[in-house]
Amino acid sequence: MATRGGAVVTFEDFFPMMVERLGALGLMEELSKGFRLLTDKEKGVITLESLKRNAGLLGLSGMSDDDVRSMPREGDLDGDGTLDEREFCVLMFRLSPGLMKGSKEMVEEAIDS
Repeated sequence: MATRGGAVVTFEDFFPMMVERLGALGLMEELSKGFRLLTDKEKGVITLESLKRNAGLLGLSGMSDDDVRSMPREGDLDGDGTLDEREFCVLMFRLSPGLMKGSKEMVEEAIDS
């Protein structure tokens, strides 16, 4: 979440625009870059500590402690307490419900590329 001209702008506001602008392959590359920015370099996954430490790099410094704690908890599909790249990408799609409608087409486009 960030502010723009006094208005609160959330991730969901930008994600569909990113898809439209970058296409499926470009979006996946950007998600991969975002994952790498948030990753604990030694472990190769996003941990709660690496998320707290690096969230500001993505303009997420305004996240509350509860939001920071909920991200790994909500996206952790294998129960290890961290996010690997696949879990991170799935979570980013889940955070944008409007995007879920077109996700099948995006995946097909990425595979065809």
